[in-house]
Amino acid sequence: MLIGKNKHGELPESDVTDHQVYLNRRQFLNTSATIATASMLPTGLAMAAVEPKPSFLDLASSDYAAGEKSSSFEEITTYNNFYEFGTSKTSPAVLANEFPDKSEPWKVSIEGECDNPGDFHYDDLIRPFSMEERIYRFRCVEGWSMVIPWVGFSLADLIKQAQPNSRAKFVEFTTLYDPKQMPGQHRKVLDWPYVEGLRIDEAMNPLTLLAVGIYGQELLGQNGAPIRLVVPWKYGFKSIKSIVKIRFVEKPTMTSWMKSGPREYGFYSNVNPEVDHPRWSQSRERRIGEFLKRKTLMFNGYEEQVAHMYSGMDLKKFF
Repeated sequence: MLIGKNKHGELPESDVTDHQVYLNRRQFLNTSATIATASMLPTGLAMAAVEPKPSFLDLASSDYAAGEKSSSFEEITTYNNFYEFGTSKTSPAVLANEFPDKSEPWKVSIEGECDNPGDFHYDDLIRPFSMEERIYRFRCVEGWSMVIPWVGFSLADLIKQAQPNSRAKFVEFTTLYDPKQMPGQHRKVLDWPYVEGLRIDEAMNPLTLLAVGIYGQELLGQNGAPIRLVVPWKYGFKSIKSIVKIRFVEKPTMTSWMKSGPREYGFYSNVNPEVDHPRWSQSRERRIGEFLKRKTLMFNGYEEQVAHMYSGMDLKKFF
């Protein structure tokens, strides 16, 4: 697994994890380690799955610590952007309470310009990979931010197993479309299903995570269960939830928010305090649970790790 050395300091376990939540970690480990037949996987993934050894790193030893105290479990799970369950920040915690339907195995398809495409059950998809806990500053689009201890694995590891070919320049992600489970999809707030995309080098960056848990336990519906993207140097809407399709493509994806408001939302969506949203300033943000605003950091504080990918680009034009 690709490991980036932390440049932001590290957090002691006692500062970030409630004791009871910590005790739930082993339960989630057992869930993540469910064994299914390797014969269901294409050759590339099956070989990697012979001896699955998923494990969690202690937060204190994480190479991805944000150097800040985590937001509380309650804050992280009761104030969410997930339009598939309503536009209110509190609706997802209520309406996604029973999501996803556990009677139907979750599947993710890997498609497009790659040598190992296929449809995978959730357990088959995650079991070849070691789980890590990474504490990210998760900046959202409306001036508030959180620091979240995610559990997951590097997207780069999955991409390597999929073996994209030379035509794969971008990665496209699609959320489940199921209005019965996701009542917000009955409203034409966006062009459903939700679609997002990354450039291939962004997807391969060691910070980019496919998250399957939070605070040492399984992801909740309102946080994007069962599997979601986390791209910590971009605005929160870029981190697509409840993924059912990953597709390798030649050209940039027309994302859901680009369709909805092309003047307001660009493909890159990097946290850049020097580029204002047309309707508000992005130079300052409010950490959830705090009254006073703080200065927004370039690339959300991860400038050292990601700025090289945008060298020579006009970041006001490519916003």
